[in-house]
Amino acid sequence: MTLANIPPAPVLPGARHVHSGKVRDLYELTEGPYAGKLLMVASDRLSIFDYVLETTIPDKGEILTRMSLWWFEQLADVVPHHIVSAASTDLPPSVAGRSVICDNLAMYPVECVARGYLTGSGLLDYDATGEVCGVPLPAGLVDGSRLPEPIFTPATKADLGDHDENVSFDAVVDTVGAEVAAALRDLTLAVYSKAEGIARERGIILADTKLEFGDRDGEIVLADEVLTPDSSRYWPAAEWQPGRAQPSYDKQIVRNWALSPGSGWDRTSGEAPPPLPPEVIERTRNRYLEAYELLTGETF
Repeated sequence: MTLANIPPAPVLPGARHVHSGKVRDLYELTEGPYAGKLLMVASDRLSIFDYVLETTIPDKGEILTRMSLWWFEQLADVVPHHIVSAASTDLPPSVAGRSVICDNLAMYPVECVARGYLTGSGLLDYDATGEVCGVPLPAGLVDGSRLPEPIFTPATKADLGDHDENVSFDAVVDTVGAEVAAALRDLTLAVYSKAEGIARERGIILADTKLEFGDRDGEIVLADEVLTPDSSRYWPAAEWQPGRAQPSYDKQIVRNWALSPGSGWDRTSGEAPPPLPPEVIERTRNRYLEAYELLTGETF
């Protein structure tokens, strides 16, 4: 399936549009001191169930950009990152605050996922096989269970509109080679371990996260967004209760509304969900904002 409802990327002076995803637009800079570098712009778009919604969430792009930049700083002693500049003086004025200039990396075709808790597609794998991505787990775990130790559960990078598919570590070895596969696994778990500890100190559980890495002159570099509520599951620690779905700091509010009878949407219809009501927009923005401010200690 190809997502056809992504709006056209805005034209930016001195930049050539090269790609749009569900929520981000990517450009190559063609002028100035950063010519040849990439400009990654986070939009206020939101996607659920492989649909990009007509409704946007105000400030979402800026909130998640700030959160990624904060995390890159926290992780600087664990892994290098791709950010070259986020200074407003270096960015096109229309996207300053929600964009970054970054290195053009050769990206590894692997979604690097670390899980410290069992939920989502990992729970489905576990219920069916007792394993997640070939990693055996103890019996008796339920939705929201904390794992004995974090595990690396990679996935293939799917085409836009398709679902990523969980794969084994051996499949990653076949794709990128044993040395790189081991390095990606070790870096993913190191990033998760440090971030999980930082989040826990702030009353938040980092249940799992998806990372992307690229190659820069033989060096493995952390790229894309990092540890945002769009790429990670964050739960309020005080409300954690294994055996049920956990409340989360993300777009679950929107998913719940879309699936409720009140939305009038039929998921099997092939039609995109309808526009979001104002109260759902506000609650979703507040959820992203709360995660940002709790984690960083900064006021948006």
